Amino acid sequence: MRAYIGGHQAVSIDDFIELALGTPPELWLGEEGESDEECAARRDAACDILADNPKLPDHVARIAAEVIEAHAPELFNVVPLVRPSGRRRPFRKGAAA
Repeated sequence: MRAYIGGHQAVSIDDFIELALGTPPELWLGEEGESDEECAARRDAACDILADNPKLPDHVARIAAEVIEAHAPELFNVVPLVRPSGRRRPFRKGAAA
């Protein structure tokens, strides 16, 4: 089964993220081993994109919330802890001797 978003084929999770954001995730997250000059250029490009699209952070937050909601059972696989049913020491009321 193939998935297309806006005429573009999404093959991997990174493709879905890039198509949803309209930019590659590395633009926002950086890449391991990038130089100071590459980091500065990436941040400048990100600032330009945010200036042109002021609603982008809201759009990204909405997408993240939808993904969390859709995958909550797997993301928050919480199992309640069972209290031990051993003997408890009785509470004694009174002053110490």
